Amino acid sequence: MSFSSRLRGFRQQITRLKRAGAAERRAYFRSRPVRAELVCYESFGGNGMLCNPEAIFRGLLADAEFQHFEHVWIIDDDEAAARFRDEFAGHPRVSMVRRGTSDYYRAVATAGYLVNNATFPPHFSKRPGQVYLNTWHGTPLKQMGFDMPDGARQSANTLRNFLHADYLLAANPFMAETMYEDAYRLRNVFAGEIIEEGYPRIDRQWVDEESRQRAEEQLRAAGIDTAGRRVVLFAPTWRGTDFAHAGADLDELARRTEQLGRELGGEIVVLLKTHQSVHAIARTREGGMPNLVPNTIPTNVLLGLADGLITDYSSIFFDYLATGRPVAFYTPDADDYEQSRGTYLPLSDLPGPVSGDAAETARALRALMDGSERHPQYGAWQERFVPFDDGDATSRVIAIVFRGEREGFRVRRAATDGRTPIMVYLGGMKSNGITMSALNLLHNIDHEKYDVTVLLAQSRKKQQRANQRRIDPRVRQVFRMGEMNASKAVQVRRYLDNRRLKSRRPSSRGWHTRLWADEWIRLFGGAKFQWVADYSGYSAFWSNLLLHAPARRRAIWLHNEMMSDRDRTVGGRKPLHRNLSLVFELYPYFDALVSVSPTLTAHNRQGLEAFARPETFKTVRNLPNADEVAAGRAVPLRDAALGSAAEEKAGPAWLEELCGRTPDQKWFVNVGRLSPEKNQERLLRAFADVSRERPEARLLIVGQGPLREHLSELIVELGLEGAAFLTGMQRNPWAIMDAADCFVMSSRYEGQPMVILEAALCGMPIVSTRFASVEDALPERTIHIVEQDDAALAAGLRASLDGEVPPSRLDIPRYTADVLAELDDVIATSNPTAAVRIPKRR
Repeated sequence: MSFSSRLRGFRQQITRLKRAGAAERRAYFRSRPVRAELVCYESFGGNGMLCNPEAIFRGLLADAEFQHFEHVWIIDDDEAAARFRDEFAGHPRVSMVRRGTSDYYRAVATAGYLVNNATFPPHFSKRPGQVYLNTWHGTPLKQMGFDMPDGARQSANTLRNFLHADYLLAANPFMAETMYEDAYRLRNVFAGEIIEEGYPRIDRQWVDEESRQRAEEQLRAAGIDTAGRRVVLFAPTWRGTDFAHAGADLDELARRTEQLGRELGGEIVVLLKTHQSVHAIARTREGGMPNLVPNTIPTNVLLGLADGLITDYSSIFFDYLATGRPVAFYTPDADDYEQSRGTYLPLSDLPGPVSGDAAETARALRALMDGSERHPQYGAWQERFVPFDDGDATSRVIAIVFRGEREGFRVRRAATDGRTPIMVYLGGMKSNGITMSALNLLHNIDHEKYDVTVLLAQSRKKQQRANQRRIDPRVRQVFRMGEMNASKAVQVRRYLDNRRLKSRRPSSRGWHTRLWADEWIRLFGGAKFQWVADYSGYSAFWSNLLLHAPARRRAIWLHNEMMSDRDRTVGGRKPLHRNLSLVFELYPYFDALVSVSPTLTAHNRQGLEAFARPETFKTVRNLPNADEVAAGRAVPLRDAALGSAAEEKAGPAWLEELCGRTPDQKWFVNVGRLSPEKNQERLLRAFADVSRERPEARLLIVGQGPLREHLSELIVELGLEGAAFLTGMQRNPWAIMDAADCFVMSSRYEGQPMVILEAALCGMPIVSTRFASVEDALPERTIHIVEQDDAALAAGLRASLDGEVPPSRLDIPRYTADVLAELDDVIATSNPTAAVRIPKRR
């Protein structure tokens, strides 16, 4: 092994040890008592003592009723830390910690109150006895949450933090409804309260003389002299995508700042206020940034000092409306920005002049600063977005959160719309039958009846991310990020249980129940669901997690003959044996064990009778996505197989032959994973027998899997080159199916194959080997079923060639209604014995 390889391995080991040490410290401090009189604050991920948390902190510090409270700030920025020490060094009730230290883990785990204007990290989980106030950091103009492109993934930790919060602070009703309830999908599931009492940070815009002098001194220390000059604050939002490589964007920002200064004239000084996330990069830029404001000056104090504001899409202008002073919007990239990110309100409706030209922006703002009239839309925006900001918002928020007062205050629960909240774990999201059936269920489910949340494992793999993006946009997505907060000792106990194939009964051991209940809370906070389902059904980890959800009903899906799946051998190993053995032990604690066809339900009821009561076995058949199949069939075959390169690139041999097929050719197609249970080896042997008699016959096997190399060799061995083809994975198999003549399935066992439903939607004749659920794979029993041997399958292929196998059809509206009724029945099924009691810590 090379030195570099050894060094890399050593570094990885050090990283693992550090992570293990951090996890152990978190677990230890989470076992310590919560201190009701300790308040922990964080702003912008530790960037400083800023924003709403700072205003609340100073309000509490000055309030005579809370002089016994202690306060700890999480600060990572060196400049901000120095400012904090200058003001509070030696203060008996105020301290500071750095992220990732033992003191940090202690503060977050034991503070009675947590105040944040952004998000705590993925490992954070609010404990019983803690009160979490999330203030966020502004009314949004830019689209947020699920409204953003790829918003489900980008906002995953934000949603997780909101679900943990006891209180969410909204500057105005628009923010409460548009951002919290709509963009972050908090309707029906958020268990906390929304406060609409204005923004504490805006109180600081009423600048007293002491605050003014302190800010001016800090500006002079940064080389900015405002004496005798009017001030314009230029506060653009961040446009980039990677904070670590911001050089080009900062160069352009510096140029724009200088241009605005020139256009406004020498008696006006333009101060540059960068986005919090890029300030550290901006201040180290080679050559500096013109009039860059120190991050230690509170933004709202700057707004209080400013005679005018220039921004683009930053929510800062909402705060500034409370001053009554003019604002202009400099938007040189308005069209691109609206397309890539989007805004909630048209730029043409903003309460100030809007222009993509710096000179025009500067002239328009100066006219407003020099004139006596306001912009015509300014007053209406003030009434809508700063109706409660009268300089006293801080005291009202303190009264609600810290005194528990309600009478006369604007504090409410999140809106509900009457839908039943349900949650489904989808599985690993690989391109397989379970994923496709899950996506189709989410497409077809009655979204006016059910508020659907799905739980996903966070993955960076392209295949999983592509499938995640296919989830119906009406569905709320929650990602499992980070890791459990339990100690290593508890994790080892769980690992040893798994090694011994021992699944603990829910509520049987305190440590086990707390482990899973804590993990559920870490992911979902206080969210409540009426029904949860493990749609995958193949992992004891996820089954345990769902059994500890605070839901009224729980279901688990059985997509196959589960005993056969458990004992399936691949390459001399049984890859599913351990996990399914553990899952089987958990079946008694689910309200419903759901198979995907009536015959499969009966088969699983019999095969699993030692693990669950007969009445818990239910049926919900699979649903195809008829719209997706129809759209796929409409794509020209060459485009479907080659995508954007279709006109520039010759396709593989099978594609060229299928596109140029002769009238006498007959094409069979099989779609499925190349694995033992699908038994494409039998299909090739049967087809070889037919091909010798009918050389015009062709066979396509669409899919990927562990047996690809073996099947390729078998094609050569059987002399089927030019007649049988492996196409690999295809994003649009429906165009291929539509071009073929007969669908053929050779599986040893199945659930209810999605591809059979899709073949029926394509109007294809279907030939299949016999497996337990094949008889009711379609409502109309038109499948030509043959026995599980080579000769019988070959006879079935001949029958199709001779026109003896009729096309299959699917009445999709009727079938969908029937299946959704089956789902309604399962969701309504209740079993009072399934409740899990969470023991208290000793």
